[in-house]
Amino acid sequence: MTDQTVQHVKTLIVGSGFAGLGLAIRLKRRGDQNFAIIERAHDVGGTWRDNTYPGAACDVPSHLYSFSFRPNPDWSSVFSPGPEIQQYLRDAAREEGLLPHVHFGANMLDASWDDDAARWTVTTSTGTFTSTYLVTGTGHLADEAFPAIEGLEDFPGAKFHSARWDHSVPLEGKRIGVVGTGASAIQIVPELAKIASELVVFQRTPAYIIPRAERAYTEGEKRLFRRDPSAITELRSELFWGGENTYAQRRAVPQFLEAGKKMALDHLAAQVPDPELRAKLTPDYEPGCKRVLISNTFYPALQAKVTTLEASALRRVDGSTVVAASGAEYELDALVFATGFEATEPPYAALVHGRDGINLSDHWKSGMQAYDSVAVAGFPNLFSINGPNTSLGHNSIVYIIESQVDYILGALDYAAEHGLEVIEPTREAEEAYVDKIQADAQGTVWIDGGCKSWYVDQRSGKLTLIWPDFGFAFRDKNGTFSPDGYRTRTAPQPAAV
Repeated sequence: MTDQTVQHVKTLIVGSGFAGLGLAIRLKRRGDQNFAIIERAHDVGGTWRDNTYPGAACDVPSHLYSFSFRPNPDWSSVFSPGPEIQQYLRDAAREEGLLPHVHFGANMLDASWDDDAARWTVTTSTGTFTSTYLVTGTGHLADEAFPAIEGLEDFPGAKFHSARWDHSVPLEGKRIGVVGTGASAIQIVPELAKIASELVVFQRTPAYIIPRAERAYTEGEKRLFRRDPSAITELRSELFWGGENTYAQRRAVPQFLEAGKKMALDHLAAQVPDPELRAKLTPDYEPGCKRVLISNTFYPALQAKVTTLEASALRRVDGSTVVAASGAEYELDALVFATGFEATEPPYAALVHGRDGINLSDHWKSGMQAYDSVAVAGFPNLFSINGPNTSLGHNSIVYIIESQVDYILGALDYAAEHGLEVIEPTREAEEAYVDKIQADAQGTVWIDGGCKSWYVDQRSGKLTLIWPDFGFAFRDKNGTFSPDGYRTRTAPQPAAV
């Protein structure tokens, strides 16, 4: 596609991770070919394409972290490694016939709503699209976040983010610093501890870590899954409701909160006998306030001979000398930043302009919000999958994505059945929905758990990432489209002849 090309489709999807592919598969299966996917990279997979760091794996069980309509009997283990998930998504795109619909290397530069024409115009790095509907499926873990570190630009060694791992850099025998102790870091550190001559782990805040119930699936189990798909359905249900049972911890119900804390602290005590190190690794907030992590290997890696836990943030860099907030100095050859993503302020929002040119990032200046967690007032015919208030601290995001796909398909069907060219939530409906979300969030560990986390927008103190309820409640509320709360415009009828 050249820069001069303008292609019109009914539905334009941004991103080819679980969200974008999930919607595209459902469209394709029901015979709707009038869609396109724009993808800034050169392969599908989203976060599983981008995160190729050593040890990358999912912390949601494989049979639940996959499409219900594309079960995979051949998952290798309870928690699949990243490359296996990436291959699952590649296979899905190929086998479902999506690749002809995907435009790779098409980075979205601008998306603007034309109210007179009732369509979106989306400019990309490879051409321009117009569409009746625009669906963002960019996810929360798409754009990496770097801390502002004084002198970092002059560090002479390799430095990169965990989501942009530089495999050309030989790290064997090097003095390596890992900045962060979150979900990515606890997978990276054990791998680097095997090859580094010295490993320094910079920890701002310790995490609650629970045991990882990992094991490989036997060939007999895989044969059963292939022969009897209902076995997968039953396992998915068991895994889902097992996750739902932990939601009471997030609501800070005392006995459940204490049980979750005990599991994590018992795991810490069992794996870290040194009381001084254990104290550095003990959180001072409630479990779930920050993401609860799962690992059997992180604590042992911190006790390896090559590893030093620096229980403070990286403050500044002076040549190859890095200085922690504690004042401790280290000579390092490489820095790996496992410092998370631009989740509460997604960069794509600055590119999207709705009615009267209003910018989505301006609309979200006090925090992301959307009606039914999917549609935004002032932005007609725009839907966001995996957007505001869709993350779960206790279950699978794929379940949420599938719920939102059902909702969007329902909205498209409703518009087609009623001859609508525009569908948009009212500001009153959006504000009422968001007010209810924030009211429901009160008393949860995310708001009252005593920590600062990426779940809460620091500009407003609002819970903008997490859905503060059970996963099944999200589907009950937001898994079926209802025209209530929307305003619509009927397409003009052709003149009679």
